[in-house]
Amino acid sequence: MNSAEVSLIWKFFPRLDPVARSRILQLEDLYAFWNKQINVISRKDMEHLYIRHVLHSLSLSLAVTDNPFTKEHNVLDVGTGGGFPGIPLAIVHPDCHFVLCDSIGKKIKVVEHIARTLQLDNVTPVVSRAEALPQRSFQVVVSRAVTRLEKFLPLVQNKTTEDARLLFLKGGDLQEEIARAAAICHIPPGKFVVTHLQNHFGSLGDGFFETKKICEIKQTSYLCAPLD
Repeated sequence: MNSAEVSLIWKFFPRLDPVARSRILQLEDLYAFWNKQINVISRKDMEHLYIRHVLHSLSLSLAVTDNPFTKEHNVLDVGTGGGFPGIPLAIVHPDCHFVLCDSIGKKIKVVEHIARTLQLDNVTPVVSRAEALPQRSFQVVVSRAVTRLEKFLPLVQNKTTEDARLLFLKGGDLQEEIARAAAICHIPPGKFVVTHLQNHFGSLGDGFFETKKICEIKQTSYLCAPLD
C-alpha cells in the first residue's frame, strides 16, 4: 500500500470516522483483486489508486462551494465504471443515497461486490443507461470523463430536481466544450462553473491534478424541460 498517498486522504478529510477509514483502506485490495479479473483500472493507475481515483473522486466533495452531498440527497453517478467517483463519495457521505449506473454489466458486478464487502448500504448499483432511469429522482449528478458535455446532458434530461447540482470531473481546456454544450442545450454559459483542482492539490501525484477540473452546472432547471 502507498501509505504516503493514503495519508493525503486523512490530511484532506481529517474528520473521517473509523468505519470510513477502514473502508478506504480496503479499496486497494478490492480493486487489485478485480483488476486481475476484468482490468477495471490500468496497472499504472493501480500504483496510485489513492491519488488518481480516490482523492480525484473525493475532490467533488472538497473543492466545490456549498457541499452538495447533504443528508438524504439522492446522488446519481453516470457511467460509474468500477465505482468512481461513486464508491469513495458513498464512503465519505453515508447519509446520502448513491445510484451507481453503468450500461456494462461486468463493471456493475465489480461495484456490487465492493459495495457488499464494505457494507455500503447507501449504494445501489444499476445496469442501465442513464436515460432509462426514473425522472425527477436526483438532487446531485456526478460523472467522471464519460463523454463531452453536449452529449452527456441530454442523457440526464428530466432526471434531476430543479435545484439539482451537476458535477463533472473533466480534464484539459473546457472553453470550446462548454460553449458548444451551452448552445446545444440552451443553457446560459454563465451557469457553467469551472474549478481548477490544481488550486486545491497543487503538484500532488507528480502533477496529476494540473489539468484536472470540475465543471458544474449551477441551475439545472434548464434540464427539466424538453431539449430542442
